[in-house]
Amino acid sequence: MTIPAFSITYLDRDPVASRPMEFVERKGIGHPDSICDGVAEAVSRRLSRYYREEFGEILHHNTDKVQLVAGSTAPEFGGGEMVDPIYVLVGGRATREYRGREVPVDTLATDAAREYVEDTVPHLPSEWIEFESRIGETSPGLKSLFDDDGTVQANDTSVGVGYAPLSETDRIVRGLEPEVSRRIPAVGEDVKVMAWRTNDDLHVTVAAAVVSRYVADVDEYLEVTARIEKLAEAFVADRTDRTVHVAVNAADDPESGAVYLTETGLSAEMGDDGNVGRGNRVNGLITPHRPMSLEAAAGKNPVSHVGKLYNLVATNAADRVHEELDAEFARVSLLSRIGAPVTEPRAVDVETTTRDDEAVRRIVGEELETIESLTDDLVAGDVPVF
Repeated sequence: MTIPAFSITYLDRDPVASRPMEFVERKGIGHPDSICDGVAEAVSRRLSRYYREEFGEILHHNTDKVQLVAGSTAPEFGGGEMVDPIYVLVGGRATREYRGREVPVDTLATDAAREYVEDTVPHLPSEWIEFESRIGETSPGLKSLFDDDGTVQANDTSVGVGYAPLSETDRIVRGLEPEVSRRIPAVGEDVKVMAWRTNDDLHVTVAAAVVSRYVADVDEYLEVTARIEKLAEAFVADRTDRTVHVAVNAADDPESGAVYLTETGLSAEMGDDGNVGRGNRVNGLITPHRPMSLEAAAGKNPVSHVGKLYNLVATNAADRVHEELDAEFARVSLLSRIGAPVTEPRAVDVETTTRDDEAVRRIVGEELETIESLTDDLVAGDVPVF
């Protein structure tokens, strides 16, 4: 493996741990942006499997251009009605014809999108969401994923970045979001958590869409939000020594009847649109005090698109530097160049508290060499990307 530039910067400690303030956010699985990420990734997996089964290899595609247009509802305690359905447009590019055979891209895409939403958002009736595929033919210049000798070529010139370990705030935010919808049946899948950490305090705001048919009136609604607050306070307090402050559905005004009441447990039913790549990074979090790539990992092809692969490889490498070398902190950034071998980044930049250069270089190289198995895991759906 040839890496023209490899830089390691030594740190005394985790730079965020020394900051007096930290912000961390997670958008839940039912957030409109997360729905778009999930649909994009489901479509990519479906296409990848079809290409392999029919042609023996994954052909070029990128389905990372999904947009959700919100619907509208008339929610009422005890159950209301849908007024306008949610609309999801699946865009991007894919190989639509290969070796004289047409690929049913649009059918594969809409079927995969619908199945993903039905499996992920059980409170949303299938007739309340419309799907359309407008996936175009892939660019002729990008159609081949491989060089003449079979080497996988980088699909783009881009940067992937990852860090480890997760901070205390990171772990709390990532863990709390699924707990809310799992343990409180009246809450839908659209739960967003924002945390603000200072030296002595941890402030957590939870936005949780309550499903109307589970609450008969505003008093029952308030009982649900009180349960969310109690659950969040206990969850966070068990994981920090800081003073905990929790706010739930902070925009509510119960006296005027303005509460976060939904028919489907989604903000997507009431004017909140969504796009791929606007939500969580590959570690499941939005961390503005950490370096982050703006690449939308979901939907990019799992063979050659560094916008997906390098963010995962960088995160995995940082995890190993932390775990195997006992580093208090590691951050790995990888730079690709389009057309170069995907396993050979043009540059690698590492920040870490360990001083073992040789081991850091070895770990990064080993993770780059695992890209083929990473591809298989992505196609199988075993690797989360948002």
